[in-house]
Amino acid sequence: MNYEHIALKPRTAAIGADVEGVDLEHLDDITFAEIRRALHEHLVLFFRGQRLTPAGHMAFAGRFGRMEIHEVFRPHEGHPEISVLEHDAEHPPISDSWHSDVTYRPEPALASVLHARHIPPIGGDTLWLSAVAAYEALSPALQEFLCTLTAEHDFLQAYGGYFLKQADGPARIERARRETPPVTHPVVIEHPVTGRRVLYVNPTFTARIVELAPAESRALLDMLFAHLLKPEFQVRLQWQVDDVAVWDNRATQHYATGDYYPALRRMHRITVGGDRPRGVLRETPAPARAVG
Repeated sequence: MNYEHIALKPRTAAIGADVEGVDLEHLDDITFAEIRRALHEHLVLFFRGQRLTPAGHMAFAGRFGRMEIHEVFRPHEGHPEISVLEHDAEHPPISDSWHSDVTYRPEPALASVLHARHIPPIGGDTLWLSAVAAYEALSPALQEFLCTLTAEHDFLQAYGGYFLKQADGPARIERARRETPPVTHPVVIEHPVTGRRVLYVNPTFTARIVELAPAESRALLDMLFAHLLKPEFQVRLQWQVDDVAVWDNRATQHYATGDYYPALRRMHRITVGGDRPRGVLRETPAPARAVG
């Protein structure tokens, strides 16, 4: 695709691109439209040296859609839509597993906008993978089978153990059971903008495949999780202070490495709300005609 208002440098054939020549605090509508188009094409975009204020961060993220407050992470003072992801010796990393943000919600995130505020001297990279490329690399027979399945996504699978370490852990778990019960999504979804098919299971939140026996579900999920991790589907960012990453949460997964512990790493993230994931639409076969 041609871009007239941004300079785009793809990272890999499957995922990721650097965007140059823009100031995210001062975007006109035409430039933002090209950024949105590039996001659909490359799935995750990297912007270097963006000195975003919290208000500027919210203004940029808000162009993509409604901003939502996260259930676990500490909100920024005065800007609750900004989650402060801060880890150090007293607060070990908890995002070092592959996931798509908030797939435990009935309407998971459309996108996320992450701003680097304090980077450790070594480590702390983030990796993303294309769940579109992962689906497309499967055999046609397996693709067809997966399109018939649904999977349960469970908030407490990821955060139950974390809550138990807190003084009010049991109460938080009971509240989560009431307010954030497991939800079911298709194993393969159709991207609402591009129409491409996405392998929509992740090891952090996906608990089981509904239509299969427990042993079958575990075996299939383990195979899919291993398949998703092929390096050909991935891109990696070595952060610098004031870098911004924007990713299409519907078509990607990401992993925040914890290899900087016990040093300090602080990021500001905004989650943009999305819609209920849609499975692959199938045509209903025409009824057979009677003979004679």
